[in-house]
Formats: sequence, structure tokens, C-alpha cells
Amino acid sequence: MGLGTPGGDERDAHQVNRSELTGPADLVQARDVHGGVHFHGSEREASEPPPRQLPGDVRGFVNRLDELSVLDLVLTDEQGNAPDLTLFVIAGTAGVGKTSLALRWAHSVRDRFPDGQLYVNLRGYDPGAPVTPAQVLDRFLRALGVPATAIPPDPEDRAALYRSRIADRRVLVVLDNAATVGQVRPLLPGTDSCLVIVTSRSRLSGLVARDGGRRLTLRVLPEDDAVALLHNVTANYRRDDDPDDLGELARLCARLPLALRIAAERAASRPFMPLQELIRDLRDESALWDALTAEDDEEADAVRTVFAWSYRALPDGAARLFRLLGLHPGPDFSTEAAGALCGASGPEVRQLLDVLVGVHLLEQHAPGRYQLHDLLRAYALDQVRQHESEEASQAALRRVLDWYLHTADSALAKVLPFSRTPPTTPPTDITALTFAGNAEAAAWFEVEHDNLVASTRSAATADLHHITWQLAAVLRNVFMHQNAFDSWLTTGRLGLAAARALRDRYAEAEMREGLGKAHFQARQLAESAEYHRAALEIRRELGDRFGIAVSINALGLLGLRHRRLADALVHFRGSLGIFEQLGERRWTALLHSNLAEAHYEVGDLTEAGELLDRAIVVQREIGDRGQEGNSLFFLSMTLREQGRVSEALTAIEAALLIARKAGNAVWLAHWLVEYARVLRALGRPTEALESLHEAATRQRAIGDRGREAMALDGTGEAYRDLGQPGEAVRFHLRAAAVHRELGDDWQLAITLDHLAIALVDAGRSEEAARHRREARSRLARFDDSRAIALRVRLNGSLVDPAG
Repeated sequence: MGLGTPGGDERDAHQVNRSELTGPADLVQARDVHGGVHFHGSEREASEPPPRQLPGDVRGFVNRLDELSVLDLVLTDEQGNAPDLTLFVIAGTAGVGKTSLALRWAHSVRDRFPDGQLYVNLRGYDPGAPVTPAQVLDRFLRALGVPATAIPPDPEDRAALYRSRIADRRVLVVLDNAATVGQVRPLLPGTDSCLVIVTSRSRLSGLVARDGGRRLTLRVLPEDDAVALLHNVTANYRRDDDPDDLGELARLCARLPLALRIAAERAASRPFMPLQELIRDLRDESALWDALTAEDDEEADAVRTVFAWSYRALPDGAARLFRLLGLHPGPDFSTEAAGALCGASGPEVRQLLDVLVGVHLLEQHAPGRYQLHDLLRAYALDQVRQHESEEASQAALRRVLDWYLHTADSALAKVLPFSRTPPTTPPTDITALTFAGNAEAAAWFEVEHDNLVASTRSAATADLHHITWQLAAVLRNVFMHQNAFDSWLTTGRLGLAAARALRDRYAEAEMREGLGKAHFQARQLAESAEYHRAALEIRRELGDRFGIAVSINALGLLGLRHRRLADALVHFRGSLGIFEQLGERRWTALLHSNLAEAHYEVGDLTEAGELLDRAIVVQREIGDRGQEGNSLFFLSMTLREQGRVSEALTAIEAALLIARKAGNAVWLAHWLVEYARVLRALGRPTEALESLHEAATRQRAIGDRGREAMALDGTGEAYRDLGQPGEAVRFHLRAAAVHRELGDDWQLAITLDHLAIALVDAGRSEEAARHRREARSRLARFDDSRAIALRVRLNGSLVDPAG
């Protein structure tokens, strides 16, 4: 999940750039005969295993041979040629078996798509919110090996990256239960090597007319096939059922596979009851339903009739659990979540779930995890309205939302033990999960991601405002380390609305702070500053000194990001003073580190070193290993510039050890560049190249183009040390192109200076002068001492072209 980035929710001064990713190239190294290391571009890095997202194949699938033959023609037409077709829509009424057909065919041809199969249930017809294209793109990109840090926040950028990622690959994409063309179109690949299968109750005519898709309209089963389905399910349990009776049962089910399976399961579970008696019960149920409904939809009425017929036969406990499951906010649920809904213990709820699975009113799709068909969920909600009081329904919903809130809080304590969460006390009628360690807790967050977002939305809809903002506050700590911008912004905005509805100014400040961090990480700095200033104003109004210090620190980080170093220093000093007065040791150490970075940037190395020494002592005492590593990283930079290179080596090696022990690729990739600088300072450029290769490769995998460019720039410097200015120029040019594209004027100026030096070494002084002039212009808006010193040196070099 990527949890545990250095600094957590407080330090983001060196956040990765996740707005761009060029594709899955890049660096392969080889040694030359002189011991140097060369980097060569390759077409594709060693790829991760392709995604295999198809749900399990359908059991008891009956016939549909004609429809499967039509789908086979998508790959090979009647003449044996591959047709120019990349989009197929399977349309049909609810319960007719669209998903079953799509999955049966997809499994039969998956070997034709060796680069993977992507699947998503778009939930276009669920009672809850449908899945948005932006959410799907986030999931697909992660499945395709794009790190969370590399997924852009903008939906159009995501779609472009998705198309780039699967270009020239053979991938099968199944988009299940789409409600509109708008849900589908952003998910279409831009290449004819991929195939998209869409299922929908709608005809989705726009996909056929505009996007070149072909449509198969799925009808109800022919009577022979419907009878065969009933027979297949019941054959091992019942003997000598009259084929005419099976035909009558099929007609009462409108020959819809969903209804047929439920009816067949009920017949199989009553092997000694004559089928005529079961049919009579179903006819009676049908007559009752006809009296209750004015709808003229024979198929829909048949499905609801079968649901009611099966539901009324349930034991009371199972029937109550079934209807309460209609209240569950998310797309699937665990045994424990079901227990929270109905207030049952583990063994009891498992038994009830087994009953529902046995009669096909519920599907178990993974160990301990279940889901409802959207029609069954709608029916369950109808039963809740009819058979549960408003108070009972609200209590059940509150229990499951409380369960998600407090289990998330429990998981967060393992994954990010230093994160701030709102003070909450679990109610006595739920039992939140506990976790043995970081990995188990992180896995729970991964599985429950959609449910946690849906729970926040459900709490907001139900006016459970306290749960809404507290869930949002807990989840911001998770989402910021996943760069899950959609979920983070969605829950944050819901939390802010809830806080304002409660007129809870403390909660409002917390929500504004979280939204400020989200925009900061998305590089939307103006919006970030607005939220952080608003949070600071509220906290000053409340006299919340801890919160005031947190907000001032956030403004300091914004100052660092803008390279307004004087502002950053003022903010960090103000925040530090408050934390020292409050006796907050961890935050005091963190502010010492932040303040040290600002001092380093203005060139005050002595002060930076002293602050970092103090920070590291505390961070070691309290076990804040991520912050300790970050402080060691800055200490190495400081010591190296002071000429204390051996001490710098000790510091950066200790930081790298922390990163490797934690298995944190983000820390490791960033800190390796400083390790290379130290190696160069020790006269070991070949070893520096090896470190830079690892850094650049890892940054490419992470998706941080800005830091990758820093590694490439360092590579150029190492080649210059090795007396290979031509190679140096090549890498500096690559780094400069990225910094220019990202609009990072400071790093671009530094790289252009390095490029100019390499060009002079290569005898290309006129080109060097041009790049120095650009570097000087890029520095115009910076007024700190480092910028001034660099400008002075550039001016001197321009006066003396040989310089």
C-alpha cells in the first residue's frame, strides 16, 4: 500500500511528483573495459506479472452456445480472419445472465490476451453510488504496475496514462454493469490490440454508433435451456420430476438465469416435496406480488416473485440478516461487517451467511467475503423498509459504520503509529478487529478501501455527522500515503460538510487541514494554502495551540516548496516554539528537522547540523525511524558540504539501512542520490554510478520524474568525474528536459549549470554559454543566498567563455 513515507502527514517538503509518467522504459547498465558504468535505454523494464482480475468462472453455466459463437467471432470471423473490432457490448434485462456470459467467454479466451485481463464491476445499477471512471483508472493503473505515487490526480491525465500503459499490449478489459456511455468511454484503450467487453441493461447506443462497438442483446433462456438449468441443479437431490413441471417452473421464473438458480436451489433443498407443491407456492407468491405492484414488467415481476418466494422460506435470523445486508454501504462485505450489521457473534453470523449462500440469495466470492447481486440488494432494501423500524435500521447502519471507523483506527495504529486521529471510544455493541502487525493491517486497508469510502458517504447521507468526519480524519492518514486523491478528496469534503453541519470548529479545522495536505501532494499549492490558512484561523479562534503549530508547520512546508525560504524559516520557528512549550517531543524533533532543511537551503550549515543532531537523538529515543532516516539524509548533505565527508558517509549509510530494513522504496530511491554525492566526494565515481543507477531505476518504478531527473543529473556529474564529458552531457540534457517540463526552475537551473560545465569539458563552449544564460534567467525569481551565489558564478562564466 505504500504506507510509511518519511514524515507522514507532517513533512511533505520532498513529496514525489505524481503528475506525470512517460512509460515503462528505462535504464540498463553495463560496465566498459575501464570500469565505468553506462546506462542504456531499453524498450521496457522487466515487467511485473500481468493483471489477472477476472472473477471465477461461472459454475453450472448452461448452453448459450449461439451467443458464445457470436463472441468468438470477435477474435476470428467466419473466414478465419481477425476482425477490426475492439469493443463489444452485451446488453439485456436484469438477471438475464450478462455477467455470467461475459465471464464464461472471457475465461475461455484469456490465453489470447497474454498481457492480462482487467475487470471492474461499475455498479451502474446498485442502490449506492456507481463507480466513476477516475476510480476505475486508478485501480487499473495500479494493476498495470503504475505505483500509487505516479498516478495523476486529474482524470484526463489518468486516462492518457492508461492508454499509454496498455498501448501495443494484448489486454482484455471487462467492464461489468455499466449504466451510461460516460462510465465507459474514458476506459477505452486507444489501440486495436486490446478488447473491451461491456455489460449493461442499457443498449449504450453511443458506444456502437460513435466508438465502433458491436452489440449482442441477450434474451431470456430458451425453454429447453431453462429446464436444463433447473435439472442440472436439482438432479442430484430430486428424482422423477415431470419435465412439464420443470417447464412450468421455468416459465414462472420468466426463464431468467438468476431467478432459475434461486428456484432450483429451493427445490433441491426440499427433495421430498412434490414439485407441483413448490410451483403452487410460487404461483401464490406471484398472485400476491401482482396485487402489490402496478408495474407492467413481466420479467422484473417474475424475479421479484422468486426473491419473495425464497426469502419467505428463510429462518427468521437469516431473513433479518438478508434484509439488513441491504443497508451495507459498500460493494462487498466481510463476515465481521455482517455481524456488526445484525449484532450477531462470529459463529452465529457465519451460520446465517451459509444459509443465504446456500439458497443463492448471497454470493461468497472469496474466503470470508460476500456480495449481493444488485437486484437482490434492492429487494433487501425493500424488505428493510417494510419490516424494520426507522430506529432499528438506523441502529444497524450505525453499528456497521462504527465498526468500520474503529477497525480503521485500530489498523492505523499498526500501520502508522505516529498518526494523529480524533479521540474516539468504541461503542459497546461492536467489536472492532485487532491486527497482529503492520502487514496484516495494511492488507485490511487494501481490501476495504472501497467500503471505507462508501461508509463515509453513507454516514454523510444518514446525517451521522460525527462518524463522517471521524472516518475522514482517520482515512486521510491512509490515503496520503497511497496518493489516493479521489478517495482522499471525496472523504475530506464529506467530512468538512459534516463538521460544518455539527458546527464543530475543531472538526472543521481538522478537515481543512486534511484537504490542504491533499492539494499539497497533488501540487495544487494555491488551494493547499487556502485550506491551511483557513484551518489556522479556526485554531487561533479556538485557542488550539497544538493545531496552530501544525498549521504553521504546513505553511512552512509550502514556503519550502515555493523556495520562499525566509517565509519557511519564520513559520518553522513559530511552530517549533509552540511544540517546545507543549512538551511535544516528536513534533519538536520533526520541526528541528524541517527547520534544519530550511537553514541548509539558505547555506547556514552549522545551524542545520546542530538542529539535525538534536532531532536525531529524540527520533532514536522514541523509535521514529522514518523521520530519523530523513534527518540523517539531511545531515549527510550538511556534513558533505562542510567537507566532513567521512562523517557524511556514516550518516547516509545509516539512513539507507533504515530504508532497506523498512523495505521502503521511496526513502531508498531518494537517499541513494545523496549516497552517490558522498561517494563522488570520496573519489569513487564508479560506485556512485551504481548507486545512481539504482536510484534512477527505482524512481522510474515509483513514478517520480522529478527525483529521477535528479538521479540522471547526478549520473552526468559522475561521468564528468570519470573524464567522459560526452556521456555527462547526454544525461544532463535528459535531466534538464524533465525539470523544464515539470516547471521546476530551481532544479533546472542547477542542472543547466552542470550541463554547461560538461559542455566546456567537451569543447563546446558556445553551447555552454547558451545554457548558462537560461540558467541565469530561471534563477531570477529566487533571492536566497544559494541562488545569489549561483547567479554570480554564472555571470562570471559568461564573462569568460572559457570558464
